[in-house]
Amino acid sequence: MVDISRETVEQTERRLRRVITQARLRVYPGTWAFEEFPLDSFATSVRPDALALVRDDAVWSQLVPSEDAGADLFGLFRFHFPAGADNSGFVGWLATHLKTRFGTGVFVTCGQNHGDGGIFDYWGVPAVLAESVIAEVQSLVNASASA
Repeated sequence: MVDISRETVEQTERRLRRVITQARLRVYPGTWAFEEFPLDSFATSVRPDALALVRDDAVWSQLVPSEDAGADLFGLFRFHFPAGADNSGFVGWLATHLKTRFGTGVFVTCGQNHGDGGIFDYWGVPAVLAESVIAEVQSLVNASASA
């Protein structure tokens, strides 16, 4: 269930700082890229190590481990939110924080696993900034946990 929160900016900040400590953070090693293939090639092209698959009217795009210097490479981390956590606005809140701090945008791909709390988000950041961004995210988790 998507939560609808009516709150002040300060209340949102407090709630989302609490949510970041409740979520499980996982950092993925290496670099990742999107690999495209035609819609009719799904059965022969989808990779078992793909973490995300999305399509438009012409291609599938899968997020897979990659070291291809010619590709847009990303560092990757994931948040898994516990059942009942009101994470509404989390993506915008953290993306704005990272844009302000590092000047970078992010991509976020969401999924759902009812057996493990519900919503989870994969976050991608340019590989050249991944170490710094992930350290900042970990810092937010730690600072919010001790607040």
